[in-house]
Amino acid sequence: MGNSTMRGGRGRKFKSEINVVPYIDVMLVLLIIFMVAAPMTNPGVIDLPTAARSNLPPTEYIQISLQPDTSATIGINGQKSGSSQPEKVGGRAALMKRLRSMHEQNPTMPVMISADKDIKYDEVIQVVSEAKKIGIDRVGLATKQ
Repeated sequence: MGNSTMRGGRGRKFKSEINVVPYIDVMLVLLIIFMVAAPMTNPGVIDLPTAARSNLPPTEYIQISLQPDTSATIGINGQKSGSSQPEKVGGRAALMKRLRSMHEQNPTMPVMISADKDIKYDEVIQVVSEAKKIGIDRVGLATKQ
C-alpha cells in the first residue's frame, strides 16, 4: 500500500529550469530601441564657441610678421602714423628685444601677429606668450578677410 502512493507521487516532478523566452523578448526590444536611437546622437559634432570679429580694429598697432625661415619683421601700422616701414629682425630674441622697446615707447598699443601658414603653431604661441610676459594686454592674430 505504501508502494502505490510512491508511484502516484513519482508522476509529478517540479521543473527547476528558468524560462528564458520572456528575457529574450525584452532584450530584443531593447536592442531595437538602441539601434534606432543610436544614429540620432552624433558624438562627432563639437559645438565650438563663435568669435565675433571686432567692429572697430585698433587705430594703431604693432605689426609682427613671422616668416617660415625663422626671421620676422616688426613695425607700427595705423591711421595716425601711417604704415611705417617694417624692420627685419633675425631671431626671436631680437624680435622680443625690439618689441620690448616699442612697448616702452607706446605702452597702450596692441600687438597684431600675422604668421605664414607654413609656420609651426608653437612658434606663434611662443610669440604671444612672450608678448604677454612683456606686459602687452591686447595681442591679436591677423587672419584673412
